[in-house]
Amino acid sequence: IGELAFYRCSSLTKIKIPSSVKVIESSTFSDCSLLTSIKIPPTVTSISGFAFARCSCLTKIKIPSSVTSIGNNAFSGCSSLSYVKIQSILESLSNYMFSGCKSLQEFTIPQSVKSIGDFTFNECSSLKKIIIPASVSSIGSSAFKKCSLLKKILLPSSLELIKESIFSGCSALLSIEILPSIKKIEKSAFES
Repeated sequence: IGELAFYRCSSLTKIKIPSSVKVIESSTFSDCSLLTSIKIPPTVTSISGFAFARCSCLTKIKIPSSVTSIGNNAFSGCSSLSYVKIQSILESLSNYMFSGCKSLQEFTIPQSVKSIGDFTFNECSSLKKIIIPASVSSIGSSAFKKCSLLKKILLPSSLELIKESIFSGCSALLSIEILPSIKKIEKSAFES
């Protein structure tokens, strides 16, 4: 589906993508403010940047196992998004991927993921629980910034660097274990 194909279709409430589609291009459904339901077929291999950005009524999304890449800001600003299931073998969660998803309460990062981008979960203000697998060796700057309900985080032993502002504004954070693998903690990492 081409870039901006359904951009700002403000009355669109649901869509079923046909199985002939392999790529969802940039901003295809961004700013579809009443879109509540979307079914992504198992033929889709790529979801480009901003594809579903600011779909403020979208409540759940299932990413099929066929998807191998998701671009920056793909679901940013989906303020009603409360359920995400990633069945795919993604190796990275892109920059700003779920930024501003204020209804997201918990998230399990797939075992295939090796890196989490900058600002990936920024301002996910309802996020209480996140499971980071041992496969993750890099977490970007401000990845969990302003996740104000996040209380506990267990960092993977493969992580060596805690980047700038990674947990800045996480005012409810009560417990974090700094493992021996950590070689450096950058500025404002835990600033509240």
